[in-house]
Amino acid sequence: MTAGLISSVVHGGWADVSVCVTDDSATSSAAPAGLLPEPGAQLGSVPRYCAENPGTTLRLLNQLGDLPSTLLLISGLFLLHRLLQGAARDGVYTAQTASRLRLLVWWLLLGSLVAEIIESNARAAVLADLARTADFTAGTWLGLWSPPWLAVLTGLGLLTFARITRAGAAMREDLEGVV
Repeated sequence: MTAGLISSVVHGGWADVSVCVTDDSATSSAAPAGLLPEPGAQLGSVPRYCAENPGTTLRLLNQLGDLPSTLLLISGLFLLHRLLQGAARDGVYTAQTASRLRLLVWWLLLGSLVAEIIESNARAAVLADLARTADFTAGTWLGLWSPPWLAVLTGLGLLTFARITRAGAAMREDLEGVV
């Protein structure tokens, strides 16, 4: 994604980039022509808006819809690499390993929330630009926002492991002091 954005800016290849957004907040039970559900089944439709010739602002907003998650992934992998290197060098049950783990967890927890907020705002701005019925409001943003529950729950679980590692480090220091 980031490489695509840089390539588009450097080479000027924005002419063939399509900008589309799906309005997940607006659903309809009206069946499009030719699609008939079986008795007892319901057919729903979700509108998808695409720009024919998007401008620079719309293209940047579209790229902003994916960029924060990509940056969070890259930075999270960097912090994970530092954690694993430090654990291999210093040991698993050390205060440094516990603090590195806690830093990684908080970075991913808060970063996933911030990334989703930025991305949903960018999608709401694109939707407001492409749809006559949508405005860039808090209601539109909330309709497009999906909380990163998996990241939050995983982060909370990993915080527990960081506490266990910190307790293990304290017990290791006590044991080294006794022996």
